Amino acid sequence: MALSNVSKIAEIKELTRIERVGVHSHIRGLGLDENLMPKEVSEGMVGQLSARRAAGLVLEMIKEGKIAGRAVLISGPPGTGKTAIATGMSKALGQESTPFTPISGSEIFSLEMSKSEALMQALRKSIAVRIKEETEIIEGEVVEIQIDRPSTGTGNKVGKLTMKTTEMETIYDLGQKMIDCMTKEKIQAGDVITIDKATGKITKLGRSFTRARDYDAMGPQTKFVQCPDGELQKRKEVVHTVTLHEIDVINSRNQGFLALFSGDTGEIKSEVREQINAKVIEWREEGKADIVPGVLFIDEVHMLDIECFSFLNRAIENDLSPIVVMASNRGITKIRGTNYESPHGIPIDLLDRVVIISTSPYEEKEIREILKIRCDEEDVNMSDDALLLLTRIGLETSLRYAIQLITTSNLVALKNNSKQVDVPEIKRVYSLFLDETRSSSFLDEYQQQFMFHEISKKNKPNEISIPPDVDAMDTI
Repeated sequence: MALSNVSKIAEIKELTRIERVGVHSHIRGLGLDENLMPKEVSEGMVGQLSARRAAGLVLEMIKEGKIAGRAVLISGPPGTGKTAIATGMSKALGQESTPFTPISGSEIFSLEMSKSEALMQALRKSIAVRIKEETEIIEGEVVEIQIDRPSTGTGNKVGKLTMKTTEMETIYDLGQKMIDCMTKEKIQAGDVITIDKATGKITKLGRSFTRARDYDAMGPQTKFVQCPDGELQKRKEVVHTVTLHEIDVINSRNQGFLALFSGDTGEIKSEVREQINAKVIEWREEGKADIVPGVLFIDEVHMLDIECFSFLNRAIENDLSPIVVMASNRGITKIRGTNYESPHGIPIDLLDRVVIISTSPYEEKEIREILKIRCDEEDVNMSDDALLLLTRIGLETSLRYAIQLITTSNLVALKNNSKQVDVPEIKRVYSLFLDETRSSSFLDEYQQQFMFHEISKKNKPNEISIPPDVDAMDTI
């Protein structure tokens, strides 16, 4: 009885998935075909065809890796997919090949470092350096391992390692250090391994296909590979990819690369950066390294002040500069730190240096498709009538508000022992959680009971038409 309970618990643990659903976790890319033409619905992206096509052209420019110092502004009303497009660009690039650094405009303002230093670190996090290095390795299949232990029980172990390829076979003498590495990696006859001659690091590539008959004994997770051909000793090119910011931290702190884990980055002197820039450029000219300009995405860029914009003006014209993608939902408004008004809250001289991609409000069919995708992402089974009503709510209020009602309505359905979200559940959560317009109307109605209600009745916001079949008096 006890054993059966243990097995059930083990099965439950294996079946349970631990995952987090974010606002843009459903986005897999920009949804473009091979000709950079946007599909209506693809990779989690819906609508915004013109903006996505423009972003695709910027993406191709980034993948080339030869053009840097460009700036792009994604502008549009709130809830029109600006951050979604930037997320799609990030997923299409892939973090391993090209760095993508997302920040918010408000993150620049910190008590620990100056604004210009925070911006500079963000810029240098977005530039990767691929350092090429040639190393000698021994690669082959292990035929036999012999380890001799002293009869006295004390002293160093000695051993011999027999390795082969399809063309040759060699015996190597093993010292204490190599024997310890072999034991730690659990190397045995039939394994295909590589040994770095410079460091002594051993990497297990898998089991040889000649040992495929041992499959049942090894288990389904065992990886089988071909026995290497050619000579045992080979020269191999290894590529290390680091960002300029990581090189800055390593060279400016006493603890070296450990400073990356301690979080003690702080201010970095300009002299250190100048020396690193000179060395990286020298490596590039010698063919030892490649510079890969990435993307710095600044969301809510209107939160930056005039000093930050002045810094960006100069920074994007630098040789070692990434492509800067900015997003703003502001119209003509004051530039932070001044009394001057400008489009998007960005100075005119910086706007002259950027190309602007605009997004427009979603239509009804697009809102419906987005809500459908979000229901799948959040594992919510919603009826067609409920989805239609939620789409109408999204049209009348906002898409973000409608998305917030998906999980809450599903919780109400679970409370009622229902496996599907229907119209009554949508009505109930709509009555419980106010949108921005209904909240404003409530404040206006009870303004005498609030402090500092500064909006007069003349400036009362326009009320939206509430869907008639949503009863505000419904309760759980």
